[in-house]
Amino acid sequence: MSSGEGGDATRRSVASKMEKTQRLLQHPQLAKSVPATRWLSEESLAELLRKHRMVYVKPDVGRMGIGVMRVERTGSGWAYQSGEKVRRFATRSGLYRSLAKRIGDTPYLVQRGIRMLEHEGRPFDFRLMIQQDRSGAWACNGTAARVAHPAKIVSNGSQGGTIFEPMRLLAPAFGQTEAEALLRRMDRIALQTAGELGRSYPALRELGLDLAVDTSGKPWILEVNTRPDPCPFTKLDDPAIIRRIVEYGKGYGRHYKLICNKAKKAP
Repeated sequence: MSSGEGGDATRRSVASKMEKTQRLLQHPQLAKSVPATRWLSEESLAELLRKHRMVYVKPDVGRMGIGVMRVERTGSGWAYQSGEKVRRFATRSGLYRSLAKRIGDTPYLVQRGIRMLEHEGRPFDFRLMIQQDRSGAWACNGTAARVAHPAKIVSNGSQGGTIFEPMRLLAPAFGQTEAEALLRRMDRIALQTAGELGRSYPALRELGLDLAVDTSGKPWILEVNTRPDPCPFTKLDDPAIIRRIVEYGKGYGRHYKLICNKAKKAP
């Protein structure tokens, strides 16, 4: 049973990544944007590595990118990266034994790795803030691009990520018109996600959706946060975005502590 108060109808947050993933897979359109995700075991790790060569393992309950590791097939064996350290192994079984020792009894997931777009050799993804207004309608109130720290695999601001305006990164990759269309597509995915999770958990009022875009321009849902941190949006050029997020939050009783020193603003 995932953490949360009361039944699904009264829960204001959902901690389990797997639980949220399974809900999204019930939506025929959203299911196409969800990377293959399994409970981590030696067998599931082997299955997804055979198919995709690179995967991420992450705690089922966690935040700020803590505990996330990238596992991949290399020319001479296998490797995984945790934080800034890369560990290499001659065999997949040796790699798994090391992972299992590191993880212990913590429930972990393994997820297909998405080859994300990169900026100056650093992968980036997007955080979308979705909130309910006083009438119960969902709105996408901000999108921030997050570029990973040069030595890390996660883009979270708390892990040293840098926040960019989305168009600044998408337009060079796809051109202005296609980039604008991609942002609209991401907004549609965000609203569909809010609608699907809102039906399952009607007490939800806000979501932070993490999307990756692969090199073909397809968006992928990495995970959904039900207690999202608004700090990335304080680093965007337009102050109206964070003002709107704060105003919506007040409407359902959320008050944010906007002490945002870890994420960097793009130069």
